Amino acid sequence: MSSAFILVVDDNPNNLSVISQALRSVGWEVRMAVDGEDALNKVAQKRPELILLDVQMPGMDGFEVCQQLKADAETATIPVIFMTALSDTTSKVKGLSLGAVDYITKPFEQEEVIARVKLHLQLRQLTQTLEQQVQNRTLRLQQALEDLQQSQLQLIQSEKMSALGNLVAGVAHEINNPVGCIVGNIGAVQNYMADLFKAIDLCLARVGDPDLIEKLEELDLDFLREDLPKVIKAIESSSDRITSISKSLRTFSRSDTETQQFFNLHDGIDSTILILRHRLKANEHRPEIEVVMNYDEIPMLNCFPGQLNQVFMNLLANAIDAVETTNTPQITICTSTENNDIKITIADNGIGMTEAVRAKVFDHAFTTKAVGKGTGLGLAIVHQIIVQQHWGTIAVFSEPQQGTTFVLKLPPASNATV
Repeated sequence: MSSAFILVVDDNPNNLSVISQALRSVGWEVRMAVDGEDALNKVAQKRPELILLDVQMPGMDGFEVCQQLKADAETATIPVIFMTALSDTTSKVKGLSLGAVDYITKPFEQEEVIARVKLHLQLRQLTQTLEQQVQNRTLRLQQALEDLQQSQLQLIQSEKMSALGNLVAGVAHEINNPVGCIVGNIGAVQNYMADLFKAIDLCLARVGDPDLIEKLEELDLDFLREDLPKVIKAIESSSDRITSISKSLRTFSRSDTETQQFFNLHDGIDSTILILRHRLKANEHRPEIEVVMNYDEIPMLNCFPGQLNQVFMNLLANAIDAVETTNTPQITICTSTENNDIKITIADNGIGMTEAVRAKVFDHAFTTKAVGKGTGLGLAIVHQIIVQQHWGTIAVFSEPQQGTTFVLKLPPASNATV
């Protein structure tokens, strides 16, 4: 603080001389300006630690100088102390509202000037020290947060499918109980219905009460005889559909073990599409996404089903994102065998990608999605699962506005690794 640089602005040479001498006697560096424009020029040349600014000056007064200083981010934090003979409250309030930190009233005492300047220099130094400490700590916390987020994202992405699988398995299990009850009782309901109609027919045949017969006729028994079996049939059909969905959910939820399992990849693809079915439906931006499946006969694959389901999930979810702005959105899935390898092709007619983007799609943390929409880990993990853990290959073909095609090839040999 002893080497602080102070700018004194006053149109009165005597005031400049007296204040400058007093400030220099303390050891501070002092520069002088005779008007507002001169003050702004000197501030631009070298930033002072504090400015003593006269209010009443010809041309640009002190209030306007202060306003310009505070409007510039480079000079906004420089403390400004007004020097003025104006003692009215309105002027003081105006100066403080413009950003001044203090007032010195003319005529002034040198000791008061020095004391006020020393106080505000100390406050400025403390503020700068605190700001630097906060900035340093913020940078450290930000770095720690980024490191933690990266670790969390990797863990979340790698565990997401397992967690989803457990959830889906639980849902499927909970569905099975009520559906089993419905399916198991449909036959009984049909028998009870037949018995009830027989009982009603007997009553109608033997009871001669005209009022009772009239009430029964009001129930429209003929309609009930015709429609009730249809209702029960619809319930039975819906129950079968729910059972089929539950089976697909259980297929998708198959968790990995330390040993490989023989797996029908078609079941994995179908179950993944089922999970994503809600995203395929039409919305306000596009019609329903058509999914075309061209399945060839392929052998069972000795693999880790949960990992491959994760691959299908990531690729299909990306394909859905890619066709969101397409007028006739379509995703095509083909399977076949090629030189004993199982070949899976997932293609969309979406926005496609440039060569520069295509070259980076499998890079860790690379994403073209908006902040918060993607982690950049999905395709990196797809590559890892296919290439490193199942000894396969994955290629991507794409051009802007021409869609994207992913081609996976998986060898049938039992050489996948955890």
